[in-house]
Amino acid sequence: MNELKNTERELHFFRLRLTALGALVFLCFALLLARFVWLQVYKHSDYAAQAEDNRIAVVPVVPNRGLILDRNGVLLARNYSAYTLEITPSKLRAPLEAVIDELARLVQIEAKDRKRFRKLLDESKNFESVPLRTRLSDEEVARFTAQRFRFPGVEIQARLFRQYPLGETAAHVIGFIGRINHAESEALEAGEDAANYNGTDHIGKEGVEKSYERQLHGTTGYEEVEVSAGGRAIRTLSRSAAAPGNNLILSIDIELQKVVEEAFGEWRGALVAIEPATGDILAYVSRPGFDPNLFVDGIDQQSWSELNTSLDKPMVNRPLSGTYPPGSTYKPFMALAALTLGKRTPSQSISDPGSFTLGGHKFRDDKPGGHGTVDMYKSIVESCDTYYYVLGHEMGIDAIHDFMKPFGFGQLTGIDLEHEKTGVLPSKAWKRERFKKNPAMQKWVGGDTISVSIGQGFNHFTPLQLAHAVANLANDGVVMKPHLVKIVEDGVTRARKLTVPSESYRIPLKREHIDVVKNAMVGVTLTGTGARAFAGAGYTSAGKTGTAQVIAIKKNEKYNANLIAERLRDNALYTAFAPADKPRIAIAAVVENAGFGAGVAAPIVRKALDYYLLGKRPHEKETTKVPKEDAETLRSLDDVKADEGPAAQHAPGLETPGNKE
Repeated sequence: MNELKNTERELHFFRLRLTALGALVFLCFALLLARFVWLQVYKHSDYAAQAEDNRIAVVPVVPNRGLILDRNGVLLARNYSAYTLEITPSKLRAPLEAVIDELARLVQIEAKDRKRFRKLLDESKNFESVPLRTRLSDEEVARFTAQRFRFPGVEIQARLFRQYPLGETAAHVIGFIGRINHAESEALEAGEDAANYNGTDHIGKEGVEKSYERQLHGTTGYEEVEVSAGGRAIRTLSRSAAAPGNNLILSIDIELQKVVEEAFGEWRGALVAIEPATGDILAYVSRPGFDPNLFVDGIDQQSWSELNTSLDKPMVNRPLSGTYPPGSTYKPFMALAALTLGKRTPSQSISDPGSFTLGGHKFRDDKPGGHGTVDMYKSIVESCDTYYYVLGHEMGIDAIHDFMKPFGFGQLTGIDLEHEKTGVLPSKAWKRERFKKNPAMQKWVGGDTISVSIGQGFNHFTPLQLAHAVANLANDGVVMKPHLVKIVEDGVTRARKLTVPSESYRIPLKREHIDVVKNAMVGVTLTGTGARAFAGAGYTSAGKTGTAQVIAIKKNEKYNANLIAERLRDNALYTAFAPADKPRIAIAAVVENAGFGAGVAAPIVRKALDYYLLGKRPHEKETTKVPKEDAETLRSLDDVKADEGPAAQHAPGLETPGNKE
């Protein structure tokens, strides 16, 4: 018998279940509504900003780097745009080498490209894009673009490139740019310019490219770009234009620079030419040189090794960091010191027996038997060592030091390049400090002064300092700061500003004393040690030859260049200014291991003056290198130095006693 259903009871439970289900649905909708209100009302501004950020990308606009020109408007550094093939290692889905091999099927990739890529990869962060190939052709760009979907993490980018149209010419002046390394990146992030370098891959490494980096770089701009969900740019919403860097107008006359570099031929050395009235550096030569274009994309390992292992040291900036004894080019300044300090009159003479003896040591003159009766004029014209042995002994080292210091010897000139060396202007205090760990060497002895008085011994100056001192003499003691950048031109307004508008200071000198020394230096070019090199010149110049030892000659041993290794032979020097009455140019030249100053250095200076004053160029390409036997013969006309005392030259890469600069 079937039980009768309790309809009322079942209906009750059904209503309970229906009510519970309704309450649950209501609760769910209430929660959804609450979440909707939270998102749309309370969090609306936050999520709207995030959505806008996802829709809009802020892209840095890299500014055009400023141009570099010579004083006559010749372009020395310029920019151009080209395509690069770049890899971001962190985005790759296949092994790096496999990706490069596949890319090589589409784009030409040479071994040097791979080596450079590896070098740059070691210097970069994993999430940075690293260029594999630069300056792609339109055909190569098209081939890769068609296959781009196969290479996630590989992109083609349009980049600005730096170019140095004249190659090696003035490379040590202009310098070069290169990719920003870890140390430079950290320095930028720690400084105030971090935001201004967003999107920038390169920075100045050497020369004025480095010292004027802030001027040249410009101001980074920004674009707001609307992008799709896939990251593809749709349209530009707004743009803040980048401000180009300032242009640099150098003081260099690039044609004069070319003449001098050609005149050096295969010789190593340096020459600096300065306009005395302004401090403008007209020529700044360091030989051998290098091609700065090698560094723009990242130099390959082979080229880097060749530059760094070369005995000629082409990367050494010789005018700035090579230090050398000045040799007899120091004598005009010694003569001026004697006049100023009242130690000599122009007519006061000595009898030169061919040597000077002090403390039992004999210091030889260059001329066997001596120069006879020697006054100040003759001492400079014939470069008489004995005259200055006696003078230096009477003056004392500290008086010499104090007189030479304002001329810039052994002092930083303040030139607008980094890493300038001070050289050595010796004094008793300097020697005590230099040899503080060796008390036996601290005492200044008379023989030290004898060597210093003829530009040897502890004296070590840069070619820049020597040229600066000659310019100060030519300018009658009015000191102008030497500089390579004459004018900074605003990249936007084209407004121009001089970098050195006025004199630094004046050296208190008497006109009659200056005239005595200048007149003797003119005599050098007319009848003295420089007469052969300046025969028939269409102008009157003042000059001084110099020969400086690289190694000391043993007592009673005669110097013979043919018996000495080439890199240990004497250095040749020549200083000059012209025209003698109203100097427009002052020059100092050092030619390493070339012997007598009049044999090699003076002809180089002659070619520089011929071009600058007369517009005359050498008729044919030739080096100034004279046969070894001729150089040896000419050397006997100048000053062969003392038997004893420190006399070794501190050329780049050579360590010498008494000088750690």
